[in-house]
Amino acid sequence: MKPSDGVKADVGENRGLRISCGNGGTKAFFYRYASPVTGKLVQVSLGHYPTMSLAEARIKLVELKNQRRQGICPAAERRRIEELEAQNREREERAAYTVEHMCEKYLRFYIEDRVVDGRSIPGARSEKGQREVRRMLHVDVYPELGSKSASEVKRGDIVSLTMKIVARGANVQAGSVLRELLAAYEFSIGLGRFDDDFVNPALAAKTSLRRTKIKLTNSRGTRILSDQELAQLLDWLPGSSYTSNQKNVIRVALWTGCRTGEICIANWRDIDLQLGTWHIRKSKTATERFVHLPIQAINFLRQLKLTHAEFLFPSQRTNMPIEQKQLTEQAWRMRCAGTMLDIEKWTPHDLRRSVRTGLSRLGCPSVVAEAVLGHSRKGILPSPGFIRNILD
Repeated sequence: MKPSDGVKADVGENRGLRISCGNGGTKAFFYRYASPVTGKLVQVSLGHYPTMSLAEARIKLVELKNQRRQGICPAAERRRIEELEAQNREREERAAYTVEHMCEKYLRFYIEDRVVDGRSIPGARSEKGQREVRRMLHVDVYPELGSKSASEVKRGDIVSLTMKIVARGANVQAGSVLRELLAAYEFSIGLGRFDDDFVNPALAAKTSLRRTKIKLTNSRGTRILSDQELAQLLDWLPGSSYTSNQKNVIRVALWTGCRTGEICIANWRDIDLQLGTWHIRKSKTATERFVHLPIQAINFLRQLKLTHAEFLFPSQRTNMPIEQKQLTEQAWRMRCAGTMLDIEKWTPHDLRRSVRTGLSRLGCPSVVAEAVLGHSRKGILPSPGFIRNILD
């Protein structure tokens, strides 16, 4: 056959079997018939020659003619089977789409920095936040639910996971895990990875847990250390079990009122000891600012700079900045061992609150004290000239 030969039809008992030759020389068998359902002429493909021989095409034709005698339209039946197979494949894909797969997609395509077509796209969280979310999911979610199909996870599964974290006394961590799981499900729902009637089990779990009145968020801090307690802290700190770096972070927090997270990642390139300033490039409020260093901090940093090259407080193991959570972890260990400072329970962030209170006691204007701490202000801001007049 050649493309110019048109369509050839079989005859006799094989009537309805046809073969055509395409422009590229491909020869295709097909069955043309009147549908027993609609009465309209339709055709269904059988295969290609020589992969399918003429004898095999005639055998397939007999099968389809038997279907037609039973009132079944072969083309419609083939579409029905293909749809069923597609549904089964989709069901299998969803069963294979585990909680770990879902969370990894959420991390890589939303939370974390990524590169698309050579262009760098920042993630939804800061570098520190990206690490923390990944660590949280790896530690608390993957061991319990990671291998389970995401579409089969129920409200009770997530409630159980959350309560296990609460049982170890980590209520805030439990709330964070619940929040990230809820967001991961919402991300995949938005991508169409679940049926249209799928209900986010983390959202249902959150509703259930709300009824229990179990607090899964941080309480607003109010702890302020008195002058006597601060004197006790400074007297106790040198001999405490904090590491040398951790002790210095606490000292700088008291001298500057800065967040311990900002202090931990401080880099020498941002410190100007001649001007007595520290340029904070990354902060909780996502705004840069300059911190004016007090005399105690400047003298301390002059000595410290003799020992370190890049970061103020590097880990001895990695040479990267120490992590803020190490302060909390070390405090917990000291409380368990009974070696913590014997005053009412305090946290490093309480020092920042104590600095703010001390500034007020000294008569420092609120707008200046807030600027010292790097608090972002909402509403109408005073003009720079107004602030200069206050400082003068």
